[in-house]
Amino acid sequence: MDIQPLFKPVDDDMRAVDALIRERLNSDVVLINTLGEYIIASGGKRLRPALVLLAARASGYEGEQHHLLAAIIEFIHTATLLHDDVVDESTLRRGQQTANTVWGNDASVLTGDFLYSRAFQMMVELESFDVMQVLADATNRIAEGEVMQLMYSHNPDLAEADYLEVVDRKTASLFSAGCRLAAQLAGCNAERQQAMADYGRHLGIAFQVIDDSLDYGRGDDGYGKNLGDDLAEGKATLPLICALSRLSADEAAPIRTAVRDGDLDALDSIMKAIESTQAMAYTCRRAEEESHKAIACLDVFDDSQAKAALVSLAQFSVQRRH
Repeated sequence: MDIQPLFKPVDDDMRAVDALIRERLNSDVVLINTLGEYIIASGGKRLRPALVLLAARASGYEGEQHHLLAAIIEFIHTATLLHDDVVDESTLRRGQQTANTVWGNDASVLTGDFLYSRAFQMMVELESFDVMQVLADATNRIAEGEVMQLMYSHNPDLAEADYLEVVDRKTASLFSAGCRLAAQLAGCNAERQQAMADYGRHLGIAFQVIDDSLDYGRGDDGYGKNLGDDLAEGKATLPLICALSRLSADEAAPIRTAVRDGDLDALDSIMKAIESTQAMAYTCRRAEEESHKAIACLDVFDDSQAKAALVSLAQFSVQRRH
């Protein structure tokens, strides 16, 4: 299943956002332009800006300010990716070398800082304290999620609730903020704004849980990451958390050691343990639960092509293989 057809109701909007992203990435600092162009050329789903555009149209918005909001969300997201890849020492993203591999950690971190600051410059243009408040809070929650993930690294005893809290902060908070603000731009009442925010939150959790499942072989060749990256970084994600909870102490012992050591040599045995304990099936069910919750949040909105696309997006989030 390909995600791009789901964006058809906002094709024109997406082209406007892509043009805006290129325009606002422009800087008189050559390295920022070079690295920014590399990021754009590397592709990516453009999921978050498309989500903002669809949420705005599903909420009845007919203006153009959602283009700026979508670009802001994408800049914040891209900044977090640049910083993540440095912290995680990642070498591959979307099937290409990461920016830190090509230009080094310093250039990646500082360009990420540029994107954050450019996003906040663009926020001011929307002339809304509420927009600033929501995006400032979301950005802060993302940072908290990053620190929490660092605290929990190489911990084989991580509980599912703590894992989901990281996912909520690190991933779902930006989904939720973008959807809330899209409904706000449309002049929706508080109930509808909250419903759209909740849709984004549940979608973000489902998307990240499935993303974590792909690291243990559920994906296809288009995934663009190395299998076992999460293990090498000592991240205990839901497939692993579930498998450990279902294994005997003796069976779990070598896996626990592998998580503590970030031992990629144990990847095959861990994948077999995930399969034998049905941990992948559990992971997918948890993601499906979040997807169903997301879809239910849309009940308060009138039927439209954009709403139908949001429903399909929630379904895609758990069906995808890359």
